[in-house]
Amino acid sequence: MNRRRSTLILLVLACALLLAVTLAGGLLADGAASADFTRKNLPPCFAFPFGTDWMGRDMLKRTLAGLSLSIRIGALTAALSGAVALALGAASAAFGGWVDALISWIIDLVMGIPHILLIILISIACGRGLWGVTAGVALSHWTSLARLVRGEVLQLCRTPYFRMAQRLGVSRKRLFCSHLLPHLLPQLLIGLMLQFPHAILHEASVTFLGFGLSSERPAIGNILEESMAYLAAGRWWLALLPGLSLVGVVMIFALAGERLRLLLAPASAQE
Repeated sequence: MNRRRSTLILLVLACALLLAVTLAGGLLADGAASADFTRKNLPPCFAFPFGTDWMGRDMLKRTLAGLSLSIRIGALTAALSGAVALALGAASAAFGGWVDALISWIIDLVMGIPHILLIILISIACGRGLWGVTAGVALSHWTSLARLVRGEVLQLCRTPYFRMAQRLGVSRKRLFCSHLLPHLLPQLLIGLMLQFPHAILHEASVTFLGFGLSSERPAIGNILEESMAYLAAGRWWLALLPGLSLVGVVMIFALAGERLRLLLAPASAQE
């Protein structure tokens, strides 16, 4: 088995695991909110692998529900960020002049503000909650990808086949759809996959600080924030196990993005 095939297998396994976590969390969302005070504050055991909290809620179900919510928010914000990056990056390179200068100035402005602070400001302006966090993460993670798209478009516009198509009178729409977009899709796909870990961590961080999702949602940030009051009492499982699960999901996304980059790299095509 060559490295390319093993890379493909690892990518499929990582995506299957993330899909399983997302589906399991969605199915267990109702059970994650059910309280039973007869089993409160139980440490990890066979019946409850992640233990229970002060209301008797199953921490494994709450963790899976929170991870599922984070993955879905990450997918939505990555798609929105990718659309903004593709539109602005391509427009900046294609039109040039004052359009390029204006978009480059906006990119520098957004990148000059810390991500957490910018997400908090946008989330508050949009009314917090699910859509506030989604807007904050999406509008703060497009800049690096937009610069990458701009550089790729500038390079493609200098190629002989693209200039020949322009001289033959091919329309801008066809130039973009037939000549630019097929070359941009691999880079865009890898960039979107690598944005997932940042989006998930920033969503959890903003929710932990109290500026994100509402407290009734079983989000990882809410779970970690609520558990802080009980760590001094020795209930370590309330924060440790959900935190490790979040780190595990982020590492799986990073692994999937890296494997996808190796799979789409021309240098590894014959390995």
